Amino acid sequence: MKPFKLPKPVSRVFSTLPQYPHSFLFAQAINLHLAETLRSEVLAPLHGKLISIHVIDASVVLHFTLNERGITPRRADKTPDLTISASAHDFMQLAMRKEDPDTLFFSRRLLMEGDTELGLLVKNTLDALELPPLDWRMLMPRHVMDRIRARLLQNH
Repeated sequence: MKPFKLPKPVSRVFSTLPQYPHSFLFAQAINLHLAETLRSEVLAPLHGKLISIHVIDASVVLHFTLNERGITPRRADKTPDLTISASAHDFMQLAMRKEDPDTLFFSRRLLMEGDTELGLLVKNTLDALELPPLDWRMLMPRHVMDRIRARLLQNH
């Protein structure tokens, strides 16, 4: 089965939009889904590194860093330490644990640019955490609002 690619008109629309809002939404979604996991000491070597995710067929580049509070969106004001590139389909396959990063990398569907040692560290760290597969139902507005509400109540 041929992997899905976003149509060119969709890519053109995304490419005209400012990139920071995409990074902000990505960071918020990941923080909601993996809040406790992101605070793991295992991730400490990644703190402060500027990482970019380039969704090739969507013409979207997400810029972020990791700190003790989780993922923080960043503006593209300097060269990223690491850029990970793939199609939207391949990133979805990774998130749902239907594809292995090594398989995608060796088939040249997942690309890493910049600090390759950092790329290997990111991959090995994420593998060591045994992250749960992404459950799209948890991104439904009702579930997102429930988690935001629970986090706000927990902080008071």
